[in-house]
Amino acid sequence: MSKFNLTAAAKNIKGVLERHAPEILTGIGVAGMVTTTILAVKATPKACLLINDRKDELEVEKLSATELVKTTWKCYIPAAVTCGASIACLVGASSVNFKRNAALATAYKLSEAALSEYKDAVIETIGEKKEQSVRDKVAEERLKNNPVSKNEIIVTGNGTTLCYDPVGNSYFKSNIQQIESAKNKLNARMLSENYVSLNDFYDELGIGPTKLGDDLGWDIYKDGLVEIAFSSQLAEDGTPCLVMDYSIAPRYEYYKVH
Repeated sequence: MSKFNLTAAAKNIKGVLERHAPEILTGIGVAGMVTTTILAVKATPKACLLINDRKDELEVEKLSATELVKTTWKCYIPAAVTCGASIACLVGASSVNFKRNAALATAYKLSEAALSEYKDAVIETIGEKKEQSVRDKVAEERLKNNPVSKNEIIVTGNGTTLCYDPVGNSYFKSNIQQIESAKNKLNARMLSENYVSLNDFYDELGIGPTKLGDDLGWDIYKDGLVEIAFSSQLAEDGTPCLVMDYSIAPRYEYYKVH
Protein backbone atom coordinates (compact mmCIF):
# COMPACT_ATOMS: atom_id res chain seq x y z
CA MET A 1 0.00 0.00 0.00
CA SER A 2 1.37 3.40 -0.96
CA LYS A 3 2.07 6.20 1.48
CA PHE A 4 -0.76 8.22 -0.07
CA ASN A 5 -3.29 5.43 0.53
CA LEU A 6 -2.12 4.99 4.12
CA THR A 7 -2.51 8.73 4.75
CA ALA A 8 -5.98 8.77 3.20
CA ALA A 9 -7.01 5.73 5.24
CA ALA A 10 -5.72 7.34 8.42
CA LYS A 11 -7.67 10.53 7.68
CA ASN A 12 -10.83 8.54 7.02
CA ILE A 13 -10.45 6.62 10.28
CA LYS A 14 -9.79 9.86 12.16
CA GLY A 15 -12.89 11.42 10.59
CA VAL A 16 -15.09 8.47 11.59
CA LEU A 17 -13.76 8.55 15.15
CA GLU A 18 -14.35 12.30 15.45
CA ARG A 19 -17.87 12.14 14.03
CA HIS A 20 -18.90 9.28 16.30
CA ALA A 21 -16.85 10.24 19.35
CA PRO A 22 -19.86 10.65 21.71
CA GLU A 23 -21.31 7.25 20.77
CA ILE A 24 -17.90 5.55 21.03
CA LEU A 25 -17.08 7.15 24.38
CA THR A 26 -20.52 6.34 25.77
CA GLY A 27 -20.23 2.74 24.61
CA ILE A 28 -16.80 2.37 26.20
CA GLY A 29 -18.07 4.02 29.38
CA VAL A 30 -21.05 1.69 29.71
CA ALA A 31 -18.93 -1.38 28.91
CA GLY A 32 -16.39 -0.16 31.46
CA MET A 33 -19.03 0.10 34.17
CA VAL A 34 -20.11 -3.49 33.47
CA THR A 35 -16.47 -4.59 33.60
CA THR A 36 -16.02 -2.69 36.87
CA THR A 37 -18.86 -4.68 38.45
CA ILE A 38 -17.42 -7.98 37.22
CA LEU A 39 -13.93 -7.15 38.50
CA ALA A 40 -15.30 -6.05 41.86
CA VAL A 41 -17.28 -9.28 42.22
CA LYS A 42 -14.22 -11.36 41.29
CA ALA A 43 -12.05 -9.43 43.77
CA THR A 44 -14.43 -9.94 46.70
CA PRO A 45 -13.55 -13.62 47.54
CA LYS A 46 -9.85 -12.74 47.71
CA ALA A 47 -10.64 -9.70 49.83
CA CYS A 48 -12.67 -11.88 52.22
CA LEU A 49 -9.74 -14.27 52.64
CA LEU A 50 -7.42 -11.37 53.41
CA ILE A 51 -9.92 -10.01 55.94
CA ASN A 52 -10.14 -13.37 57.72
CA ASP A 53 -6.35 -13.69 57.78
CA ARG A 54 -6.01 -10.19 59.19
CA LYS A 55 -8.64 -10.86 61.90
CA ASP A 56 -6.73 -14.01 62.93
CA GLU A 57 -3.50 -12.05 62.94
CA LEU A 58 -4.94 -9.29 65.16
CA GLU A 59 -7.07 -11.77 67.15
CA VAL A 60 -10.24 -9.73 66.71
CA GLU A 61 -13.73 -10.59 65.50
CA LYS A 62 -14.23 -7.45 63.44
CA LEU A 63 -11.84 -5.10 61.65
CA SER A 64 -12.16 -1.36 61.82
CA ALA A 65 -12.98 0.57 58.68
CA THR A 66 -9.36 1.72 58.42
CA GLU A 67 -8.06 -1.81 58.73
CA LEU A 68 -10.55 -3.06 56.14
CA VAL A 69 -9.29 -0.51 53.62
CA LYS A 70 -5.64 -1.24 54.39
CA THR A 71 -6.22 -4.96 54.03
CA THR A 72 -8.28 -5.09 50.85
CA TRP A 73 -7.58 -1.98 48.76
CA LYS A 74 -5.11 -3.69 46.45
CA CYS A 75 -7.75 -6.26 45.48
CA TYR A 76 -9.94 -3.55 44.03
CA ILE A 77 -7.31 -1.60 42.07
CA PRO A 78 -8.37 -3.07 38.67
CA ALA A 79 -12.03 -2.28 39.37
CA ALA A 80 -11.18 1.25 40.55
CA VAL A 81 -9.04 1.97 37.48
CA THR A 82 -11.73 0.66 35.14
CA CYS A 83 -14.38 2.68 36.96
CA GLY A 84 -12.29 5.86 36.70
CA ALA A 85 -11.67 5.33 33.00
CA SER A 86 -15.38 4.66 32.41
CA ILE A 87 -16.40 7.85 34.18
CA ALA A 88 -13.83 9.78 32.14
CA CYS A 89 -15.32 8.37 28.91
CA LEU A 90 -18.87 9.28 29.93
CA VAL A 91 -17.80 12.79 30.95
CA GLY A 92 -15.88 13.09 27.68
CA ALA A 93 -18.94 12.09 25.65
CA SER A 94 -21.01 14.70 27.47
CA SER A 95 -18.34 17.33 26.85
CA VAL A 96 -18.18 16.58 23.12
CA ASN A 97 -21.96 16.80 22.84
CA PHE A 98 -21.97 20.09 24.75
CA LYS A 99 -19.36 21.60 22.43
CA ARG A 100 -21.22 20.39 19.34
CA ASN A 101 -24.52 21.80 20.62
CA ALA A 102 -22.80 25.12 21.34
CA ALA A 103 -21.39 25.16 17.81
CA LEU A 104 -24.82 24.36 16.35
CA ALA A 105 -26.40 27.13 18.40
CA THR A 106 -23.79 29.59 17.14
CA ALA A 107 -24.33 28.51 13.55
CA TYR A 108 -28.08 28.83 14.04
CA LYS A 109 -27.70 32.40 15.34
CA LEU A 110 -25.51 33.36 12.40
CA SER A 111 -27.99 31.85 9.93
CA GLU A 112 -30.87 33.58 11.70
CA ALA A 113 -29.12 36.96 11.47
CA ALA A 114 -28.24 36.41 7.82
CA LEU A 115 -31.86 35.48 6.99
CA SER A 116 -33.18 38.58 8.74
CA GLU A 117 -30.76 40.81 6.83
CA TYR A 118 -31.67 39.06 3.59
CA LYS A 119 -35.42 39.63 4.15
CA ASP A 120 -34.84 43.32 4.83
CA ALA A 121 -32.70 43.64 1.71
CA VAL A 122 -35.31 41.85 -0.43
CA ILE A 123 -38.11 44.15 0.75
CA GLU A 124 -35.96 47.24 0.21
CA THR A 125 -34.92 46.10 -3.27
CA ILE A 126 -38.12 44.71 -4.80
CA GLY A 127 -40.83 46.22 -2.57
CA GLU A 128 -43.37 44.69 -0.22
CA LYS A 129 -45.79 43.45 -2.91
CA LYS A 130 -43.15 41.46 -4.77
CA GLU A 131 -41.75 40.26 -1.46
CA GLN A 132 -45.22 38.89 -0.66
CA SER A 133 -45.14 37.07 -4.01
CA VAL A 134 -41.87 35.45 -2.96
CA ARG A 135 -43.39 34.58 0.42
CA ASP A 136 -46.40 33.01 -1.34
CA LYS A 137 -44.11 30.89 -3.50
CA VAL A 138 -42.23 29.67 -0.42
CA ALA A 139 -45.56 28.84 1.27
CA GLU A 140 -46.68 26.91 -1.81
CA GLU A 141 -43.50 24.84 -1.75
CA ARG A 142 -43.92 24.14 1.96
CA LEU A 143 -47.37 22.69 1.38
CA LYS A 144 -46.07 20.55 -1.48
CA ASN A 145 -43.23 19.20 0.65
CA ASN A 146 -45.54 18.52 3.62
CA PRO A 147 -48.91 17.54 2.10
CA VAL A 148 -51.95 17.56 4.35
CA SER A 149 -52.74 13.94 3.39
CA LYS A 150 -49.64 12.80 5.28
CA ASN A 151 -50.42 14.78 8.42
CA GLU A 152 -53.01 14.83 11.16
CA ILE A 153 -55.33 17.85 11.18
CA ILE A 154 -55.74 19.17 14.72
CA VAL A 155 -59.24 20.38 15.53
CA THR A 156 -58.90 23.27 17.98
CA GLY A 157 -62.56 24.23 18.20
CA ASN A 158 -61.54 27.82 17.42
CA GLY A 159 -62.33 28.07 13.73
CA THR A 160 -62.82 25.96 10.63
CA THR A 161 -60.16 27.28 8.26
CA LEU A 162 -57.29 24.91 7.48
CA CYS A 163 -54.02 26.43 8.75
CA TYR A 164 -50.42 25.30 8.52
CA ASP A 165 -47.53 26.10 10.85
CA PRO A 166 -44.21 25.26 9.10
CA VAL A 167 -42.14 25.40 12.29
CA GLY A 168 -44.05 22.61 14.00
CA ASN A 169 -45.16 21.08 10.69
CA SER A 170 -48.72 21.19 12.03
CA TYR A 171 -52.05 21.39 10.22
CA PHE A 172 -54.91 22.66 12.36
CA LYS A 173 -58.36 24.23 12.11
CA SER A 174 -58.56 27.87 13.16
CA ASN A 175 -58.79 31.32 11.51
CA ILE A 176 -56.79 34.55 11.23
CA GLN A 177 -58.68 36.21 14.09
CA GLN A 178 -57.93 33.36 16.50
CA ILE A 179 -54.26 33.20 15.48
CA GLU A 180 -53.92 36.96 15.90
CA SER A 181 -55.61 36.72 19.30
CA ALA A 182 -53.20 33.95 20.36
CA LYS A 183 -50.27 36.05 19.14
CA ASN A 184 -51.46 39.09 21.11
CA LYS A 185 -51.82 37.00 24.28
CA LEU A 186 -48.34 35.62 23.70
CA ASN A 187 -46.87 39.10 23.27
CA ALA A 188 -48.63 40.32 26.42
CA ARG A 189 -47.11 37.42 28.32
CA MET A 190 -43.69 38.15 26.87
CA LEU A 191 -43.93 41.80 27.96
CA SER A 192 -44.67 40.57 31.46
CA GLU A 193 -42.24 37.62 31.69
CA ASN A 194 -39.54 38.73 29.17
CA TYR A 195 -39.59 35.47 27.19
CA VAL A 196 -42.01 32.82 25.95
CA SER A 197 -41.64 29.39 24.38
CA LEU A 198 -43.05 28.07 21.14
CA ASN A 199 -45.18 25.70 23.21
CA ASP A 200 -46.65 28.72 25.00
CA PHE A 201 -47.86 29.92 21.60
CA TYR A 202 -49.16 26.48 20.68
CA ASP A 203 -51.11 26.36 23.94
CA GLU A 204 -52.75 29.66 23.01
CA LEU A 205 -53.56 28.27 19.55
CA GLY A 206 -54.99 25.11 21.10
CA ILE A 207 -52.82 22.70 19.09
CA GLY A 208 -50.82 21.25 21.96
CA PRO A 209 -47.07 21.07 22.66
CA THR A 210 -44.28 19.58 20.52
CA LYS A 211 -41.02 17.93 21.57
CA LEU A 212 -38.90 20.95 20.64
CA GLY A 213 -41.49 23.50 21.66
CA ASP A 214 -39.92 24.18 25.06
CA ASP A 215 -36.44 24.56 23.55
CA LEU A 216 -37.53 27.18 21.01
CA GLY A 217 -38.95 30.60 21.77
CA TRP A 218 -38.58 34.38 21.82
CA ASP A 219 -36.94 36.96 24.08
CA ILE A 220 -38.51 40.43 24.22
CA TYR A 221 -35.09 42.13 24.42
CA LYS A 222 -33.46 40.24 21.54
CA ASP A 223 -36.43 39.46 19.32
CA GLY A 224 -39.08 42.05 20.08
CA LEU A 225 -42.76 41.19 19.73
CA VAL A 226 -43.86 38.24 17.64
CA GLU A 227 -45.46 39.09 14.31
CA ILE A 228 -47.06 36.61 11.93
CA ALA A 229 -47.70 36.98 8.20
CA PHE A 230 -50.09 34.78 6.23
CA SER A 231 -50.13 33.32 2.76
CA SER A 232 -53.38 32.02 1.28
CA GLN A 233 -52.76 28.76 -0.55
CA LEU A 234 -54.58 25.66 -1.71
CA ALA A 235 -53.76 22.31 -0.14
CA GLU A 236 -53.24 19.29 -2.41
CA ASP A 237 -56.95 18.41 -2.17
CA GLY A 238 -57.98 21.96 -3.15
CA THR A 239 -58.85 23.07 0.39
CA PRO A 240 -57.98 26.73 1.10
CA CYS A 241 -55.11 26.87 3.59
CA LEU A 242 -53.53 29.69 5.58
CA VAL A 243 -49.76 29.24 5.80
CA MET A 244 -48.14 31.03 8.73
CA ASP A 245 -44.79 32.80 8.56
CA TYR A 246 -43.04 34.25 11.61
CA SER A 247 -41.32 37.63 11.29
CA ILE A 248 -38.73 36.34 13.74
CA ALA A 249 -38.42 32.58 13.89
CA PRO A 250 -38.33 31.01 17.37
CA ARG A 251 -34.76 30.27 18.37
CA TYR A 252 -32.74 28.12 20.73
CA GLU A 253 -31.48 29.48 24.06
CA TYR A 254 -34.15 32.20 24.01
CA TYR A 255 -34.40 32.00 27.81
CA LYS A 256 -30.73 32.71 28.58
CA VAL A 257 -30.07 35.49 31.09
CA HIS A 258 -28.65 38.68 29.54
